[in-house]
Amino acid sequence: MTMQTLFFVPTRQNVGLTSVALGVVTALQRQGLRVGFVKPVPQDLSHIERSAHFARVLCSIDSPNPLDIDNVLARISANQNDELLEDVVRLCMEAAEGMDVLVIEGLHNEPGQSFATRLNSDIARSLQAEMILVTKPAEGSIAEAKLQANQLKADGRSVAGVIINKAQDNFDKEAAIKELGDIPLWGLIKFDPALQAPRTLDIARHLKADIVVEGDIANRRVLDTVIAARSANEMVDNLKPGALVVTAGDRDDAILATALAASNGVQLAGLLLTHNSFISEKLIEFAPRAFKSDLPILRTKGDTFTVAAQLSRLPTAVAADDDARMGTVLDSVAEQLSIDSVMTTVKLPATTRMSPPAFRFQLIQKARAANKRIVLPEGDEPRTVKAAAICEEKGIARCVLLGKRDAIEAVAKAQGVILPPTLEIVDPDEVREQYVDPMCEMRKSKGLTQTEARDQLQDTVVLGTMMLALDHVDGLVSGAVHTTANTVRPALQLIKTAPGQSIVSSVFFMLMPDQVLVYGDCAINPNPTAAELADIALQSADSAKAFGVDPKIAMISYSTGSSGAGADVEKVTEATRIAKEKAPELALDGPLQYDAASVMDVARSKAPNSKVAGQATVFVFPDLNTGNTTYKAVQRSANVVSVGPMLQGLRKPVNDLSRGALVDDIVFTIALTAIQAVSMKAGK
Repeated sequence: MTMQTLFFVPTRQNVGLTSVALGVVTALQRQGLRVGFVKPVPQDLSHIERSAHFARVLCSIDSPNPLDIDNVLARISANQNDELLEDVVRLCMEAAEGMDVLVIEGLHNEPGQSFATRLNSDIARSLQAEMILVTKPAEGSIAEAKLQANQLKADGRSVAGVIINKAQDNFDKEAAIKELGDIPLWGLIKFDPALQAPRTLDIARHLKADIVVEGDIANRRVLDTVIAARSANEMVDNLKPGALVVTAGDRDDAILATALAASNGVQLAGLLLTHNSFISEKLIEFAPRAFKSDLPILRTKGDTFTVAAQLSRLPTAVAADDDARMGTVLDSVAEQLSIDSVMTTVKLPATTRMSPPAFRFQLIQKARAANKRIVLPEGDEPRTVKAAAICEEKGIARCVLLGKRDAIEAVAKAQGVILPPTLEIVDPDEVREQYVDPMCEMRKSKGLTQTEARDQLQDTVVLGTMMLALDHVDGLVSGAVHTTANTVRPALQLIKTAPGQSIVSSVFFMLMPDQVLVYGDCAINPNPTAAELADIALQSADSAKAFGVDPKIAMISYSTGSSGAGADVEKVTEATRIAKEKAPELALDGPLQYDAASVMDVARSKAPNSKVAGQATVFVFPDLNTGNTTYKAVQRSANVVSVGPMLQGLRKPVNDLSRGALVDDIVFTIALTAIQAVSMKAGK
């Protein structure tokens, strides 16, 4: 396939060009394409290049550094355009090496840089690139985009489409399509105020404010500014998550109201003191939990009116070190693109691989299609509440939170999370009794009494497991505050293993920079026998296939082939024999050392006749010590995202979380569980 080049240019100022270009990169990666990215000509005179940074960190692209801005400006002043274009082309070819698609971010329409439009056209001509115009809703903006497209076409440029960014809910998409005529609309990206929210840290930098209390300054976001111009009573309703309270240090009532809100768990963005003032020591002693906790406290010069005016002039661009916000922006852009229109221009290669972005995208898409009901026993745990709201809002799964509604709503309110009205909350006290008799029946061989069943069902994990056992839900996810044993034990007692399975094991999906690998077992079995190890290999192969990874299974050992000896090697050799006997159709080999399994050059010398060595996608470790250590070493040393552990071998899907799980980890585990439910129901 011939590499395609997409060149993104703005039609006017402040269209969000970087966000849109990298959002398209994200969407293309989700289709399994290898995408290069470059912004060849920088425009920030402070020499901070945000585009390349975000491409590297968020899209895992080795984007080259742009040209030196001083050199670019000197060449333009000296009318050395040809030499400049040669450098641009060289840089773009470097970024394009080995890629299916190259995305180029053109020049913004910055004041004082009148050369931008001409240089954009010259770069596109030099690279024979398809041009994509990025605009935003404003008076005449669509007509302006069409006029620019026609001018570019008349100049011999190819215009593949238009993307409209920052559109309000009432924007008339159909009218825009009609006005654009034969120019495809690649996407309509809605304006989302939440995506514009700066961190409290950004406010401190903008105001050059003193940081009195750092708190959680790098993670709190400013959604609203509350000016303490009236009494505390008038402020109270506005003290919500994301509120930045601006007041002078002598407004004791406003400061105490802020402290009370913070002490009640409301995640305020911070407290900003004007007039270079301080909080009195008496107040600090009165409310130490608020003033010496996660609440950021800033101090700046100027009166409240002046500071408010300065806040209104805060730049809207995402800060160069705000990876979290930019990641959310890129996901939002990618999800709102018309992928059919995009892929009309961008042709898929003959074969695509399971890249990490493609894996995550397919995971969410498959979960949406599954439409499964997943119970979350830790219903009032803050990360779980947030993850459930995300899953419900995005249609990833129908989550069921076990817990008291008042407690769950309080947790959500403190985080600024809006619970979708369709999100199901089940009070354990209202449903527990209906599971007593069925549980006694399931455990009658153990002599379980009703009193004992009621007592055990006080544990919401046990209650959730019973809901799953009786098919009232399709899957269970727990572990944000419970141990693995707390999650797995009820499943083994009530769900039990699937027919033909001798063991429950686990896999992690390791999202390496350029592919997805499957590691098993890294969480459950301390020292499996050869027969159990063989079953873990077959279970892991099935899990890989279920999630789009072509299974090439390496049975890992400290020895490759017959190069070493000892009981540990013999166990892996026997496990390999058993697994091949049970599933001769699988590409499976062992014993293999990790480097022989994963590196082709090593494979050629250590295992030249192996069909797995050098290209393994499923790594089966001989014991928990090896597996857990390896997965954590790779995860931390290589900064790799790991999704899991996903349990395998049970009759129904139960999955465990790390107690350090992030919200995104929980969302992906819920999606995994939903997809497992489909596979298990189909008997796979």
